Amino acid sequence: MKKPKNTCDLRSCFLCKMCLEEWNPAIAVHRKNFHFRKGETLFKEGDPVTGMYFVYTGVVKVHKRWDQDKELILRFATRGEVLGHRGLGKEPNYPISATATEPVTVCYIDLDFFQASLRMNYPFIYQLLQFFADELQESERKMRNLAHMQVKGRVAHALLAFQDKFGYTEEGNINFTLSRQDLASFTGTTYETIFRIMNELLRDDLISISGKDIQILEPARLGQLTREAGGS
Repeated sequence: MKKPKNTCDLRSCFLCKMCLEEWNPAIAVHRKNFHFRKGETLFKEGDPVTGMYFVYTGVVKVHKRWDQDKELILRFATRGEVLGHRGLGKEPNYPISATATEPVTVCYIDLDFFQASLRMNYPFIYQLLQFFADELQESERKMRNLAHMQVKGRVAHALLAFQDKFGYTEEGNINFTLSRQDLASFTGTTYETIFRIMNELLRDDLISISGKDIQILEPARLGQLTREAGGS
């Protein structure tokens, strides 16, 4: 982790957009900008909560230990999104970890200033509650899918969700480079299963792969897999 030369623009992150404009000078004084290399951890599960992070550039995976040597990726945070909020509450420890999947720049504010921002900005409180509600619903859908959706359906759902979230390049590839291991951790399966399923999707002409780039060829047919019942 190091301090970048360029700081955030006070317009892009969740905090800056939702707080009163008059609060921006206070944010400018209290913020700290940090740069993380690919694979570097912003904070780890169990660490005491010291503050909140807002992504300025790059992508961060939010993940949790699952079994002794496995992890479950809960979401990928991109520009403007908040990290660390899951640690708010009676037990001030981060219940998840956050790791850069590519070079990342974040805006960090300490917990005291974050709480002051809540007290002084009611629109920010409202939008944060909406964010919590949306994230809770998404977590419940993810848990339901892990329990009831076959693995191929979960992989199809993930690929469609990534294209919706990150968009696609001029070549038509999903605009997000994801390792097979991270895809396995996001869908709650193993690397070997992901390797097999991706080959099946290739064989069925639902996707194409060039290096680490993935292109969805048949979104409707891929979506059909998410609606098919059955086991893994």
